[in-house]
Amino acid sequence: MVSPGSVLALVLSVILWADRSAGVGFRFASYISDYMVLQKEPAGAVIWGFGIPGATVRVILYRGQEAIMEKVTQVKAQSSNTWMVVLDPVKPGGPFEVMAQQTLGRMNSTLRIHNVLFGDVWLCSGQSNLKMTVSQIFNATKEMYNIAPYQSVRIMSVSLVEAEEELEDLTEIDLPWSKPTPGNLGHGNFTYMSALCWLYGRYLYDTLRYPVGLVSSVWGGTAIEAWSSERVLKACNVPDHGYIPEESVTGPREHSVVWNAMVHPLCNMTLKGVLWYQGESNMDYNRNLYNCTFPALIEDWRQTFHRGSQGQTERFFPFGFVQLSSYLAPPSPDEGFPHIRWHQTADFGYVPNVKMPNTFMAVTMDLGDRDSPFGSVHPRDKQTVAYRLHLGARAVVYGEKNLIFQGPLPEKIELLARQELINITYHQQIQLQRQDNKIFQSEDGIGLQCGGEFKSCSCASTKDSGVRNSGWRLRGLLSRTTVEKQACLGHRSSIHMNEQWSTASVRSLLC
Repeated sequence: MVSPGSVLALVLSVILWADRSAGVGFRFASYISDYMVLQKEPAGAVIWGFGIPGATVRVILYRGQEAIMEKVTQVKAQSSNTWMVVLDPVKPGGPFEVMAQQTLGRMNSTLRIHNVLFGDVWLCSGQSNLKMTVSQIFNATKEMYNIAPYQSVRIMSVSLVEAEEELEDLTEIDLPWSKPTPGNLGHGNFTYMSALCWLYGRYLYDTLRYPVGLVSSVWGGTAIEAWSSERVLKACNVPDHGYIPEESVTGPREHSVVWNAMVHPLCNMTLKGVLWYQGESNMDYNRNLYNCTFPALIEDWRQTFHRGSQGQTERFFPFGFVQLSSYLAPPSPDEGFPHIRWHQTADFGYVPNVKMPNTFMAVTMDLGDRDSPFGSVHPRDKQTVAYRLHLGARAVVYGEKNLIFQGPLPEKIELLARQELINITYHQQIQLQRQDNKIFQSEDGIGLQCGGEFKSCSCASTKDSGVRNSGWRLRGLLSRTTVEKQACLGHRSSIHMNEQWSTASVRSLLC
């Protein structure tokens, strides 16, 4: 017979076990922490984490001492042991506090995160040009200390991790959600925080005047295949050997491993949009597939984040990207770069287009940096790149009207083979002036750069009916050939070809 004392001891043991177990494994997802930015209205922010199967989790949002929202869910009795709630839409601002309480029987455990803001959350991904830190760009010291007005621009940086399968949560974080400081903006070369991502958020904040959250998930020397799911690779008939040649990349060489470990774990996050700067590592690897892999990556990320956030991230969320800059290092300037630039637009030459809706692009061909200590492939002028990206966002994402955010785009191209002429008609008038011996740039920032075999530039200007026109002579513009432009009226251009131009070279001149 079991004595009453034994029964009491057994009951007490169960209670103590429940008390201790209630807190074991109960946590927020790794990126949910103090100082974070959650996506504002009209979307609902997702809060999720891990717990004890079968337990009840209550999530309460506080502003000061006032509880303004409460959500209740259960921990899924699955191997992942996850819980998730979607908050009601919240207006931009803060600070707020988020409390999560897990209840298991009579016992409970509590988690809190503090100084939480609501605003727009942007994910920045790509390779080394996006990995450059503030300490590597022009005017680094000035930019590093220009932080006082931007304490509502919060930053986070994901660690470099690979995985063979899609992970549910991040395994490492270099920089948890933080306020900007010289310390966390100025780490070593190609570490964190991304200068371009930070500058974009800063310019955006100047316009929006409400919080901006920036998540940097970047790895230098990576091909697009490493950032792509198996779904993307299959859709584009990428060879399934899954191994990128060593000479093509300095980062991970296996397909999908960066997507699995550094992007997929973020898919439950409610986002406003994504910024992307990648393509250099595909110059010599599957570059003829980039017109498929890049649009397919965008579509796959959109599907995955929409589904992971319970439909809170827009199905066709905004996707901004940087068109590759000039590669000025001899002896082979550009090589595959013109091909990648063209393929970055799905072979349209412009965005948005039917294959890439709700996208925007920053052109950087005029920002070549031959003297960059990090190689000309890494231009240091990230301020201009970020500014152009933010202009695209203002127009495409935030609906600002009458904003010039794109350079002149060709409306009509005529090839006159016998006369060795290409006539190009642009949708905007082009005005050029001599700026120095290397770059002709208009007052509106439109420019052409001499590179390659260039030794001298000449520019002659004429005026007719108040319209300023220019002629120029360039040697080695992308294709290592000589181009002569005759003075013309309005926005009609004639380009004289002394040598045969390939289709890729003509396209590289235009986009």
